[in-house]
Amino acid sequence: MSLSTSSRALAGACLSILLAACTTVGPDFQAPEPPKASGYAMAGDAAPAQARLDAAASAAGPWWTAFGSPQLDQAIAQALADSPTLAEADATLRQARSALAQARGEAGPQAELNGGVHRERANLQAFGFTGFGDVQLENPTFTLYSVGGGIGYDLDLFGGERRRIEGAGARVEAQARQAEAAYLSLTANVALQAVAIATLQAQIEAVQQMIAADQANVDLVRQANALGGAASTAKIAAQAQLEQDRALSPPLTAQLAAARHALAVLVGHAPADWAAPDFRLAGLGLTTPVPVALPSELVRRRPDILAAEADLHAATADVGVATADLYPKIQLSASLTQGSLKPGDLFAYDASGWDLGAGLTAPLFNGGALKARRQQAREAAAAADARYRQTVLTAFAQVADALSALAADEEAIAARQRSQAQADETLNLARTAFQHGGGTFLEVLDAQRRAHEANSALARAQGQRLADAVRLFAAAGADWRTAR
Repeated sequence: MSLSTSSRALAGACLSILLAACTTVGPDFQAPEPPKASGYAMAGDAAPAQARLDAAASAAGPWWTAFGSPQLDQAIAQALADSPTLAEADATLRQARSALAQARGEAGPQAELNGGVHRERANLQAFGFTGFGDVQLENPTFTLYSVGGGIGYDLDLFGGERRRIEGAGARVEAQARQAEAAYLSLTANVALQAVAIATLQAQIEAVQQMIAADQANVDLVRQANALGGAASTAKIAAQAQLEQDRALSPPLTAQLAAARHALAVLVGHAPADWAAPDFRLAGLGLTTPVPVALPSELVRRRPDILAAEADLHAATADVGVATADLYPKIQLSASLTQGSLKPGDLFAYDASGWDLGAGLTAPLFNGGALKARRQQAREAAAAADARYRQTVLTAFAQVADALSALAADEEAIAARQRSQAQADETLNLARTAFQHGGGTFLEVLDAQRRAHEANSALARAQGQRLADAVRLFAAAGADWRTAR
């Protein structure tokens, strides 16, 4: 082969390497197509008046400000500042970002510097030098000074390192979305505890009003009995009803204490170190309908869906990493070393040594382990795709559940309000009749019990509507970031 032919062959090989250096094997990630669904409700589901489906749904400010409660605003702000759960999510996000920086650093040239001082005694006899005639050689002792450095670089011919960086970046995105989900979940849980406190407060007030009415009945029966207008059985019944209603208060008080303690934990404090606000149902109300994004927009704003998409991206990049491991790798290296027996001669030209090298490694036989690893990566990507689709379906179902619950709450509140008005009217008529001798005291007690049940049921229904509105905000991926 002539010199020119060899040169052309060498140039062709170099060109092939350069072309291969532009290759990144493995599948390129494609974001899943948005769903074609135009709504969330199943056929026959009622639509609530307190929600609106909007292509560009957004609230004015953080979502919880729609309830118009400064106390709730303050509690959520404190939770965002002090919650250990959020501190953990943020630390995990920083960890993922550091992993990305590590992947980027490891993909670039690697350089190192070294230096040393060594005191040595050479063993000449080990090399066969024992002396000259009668003259015996002594093993010399000397000090060796050295300094140098080296650099190495993987050409990454098939993009394995680039895929690792891509996967690390996707994992940062996934962790960022999971952190957002933690923020959204925390704000929703704080609001739910606030609603629970307000609902329990309303129920306790209803019980207290009932106890006051029972005491009034006991006093009324006593007066009637003193005048001979009521039997002793009425007095016993009135006292029994009073004690029965008094027994309703302790369980509600215990539930209220537990709700306050849970809220303290959510805002990042021990119950003994923080006092929960005195939430009331009258101070929590929606002035405008809850904005709900269309399904095609929800998948681009709900944090858990975006996290699942980023996980799918990372799993797809892992397939590329495993595929690149099936191909050859070329490592370039260079080093320079200065060494001498005297410190003053350390940087002299005669004390220098260097080397340049290129190494090729290629898998030859590994029992199919690399191909099996690539298949594992493919199956992991398929599992991530299934998780993504399941996350989307679950999100849509949660929105549909919240919408249906709100619609049912509106009907329930209207019915409870009618029931309360009817119970109050019945109670007034029973009391009037008893005071004028036209009815029995048992009728008064029965009417009073029904009025109490109506008041408590209305408070529970009002609290349930607020709680379902909070759940709808969370399910719709409502924005909280303007408060950070």
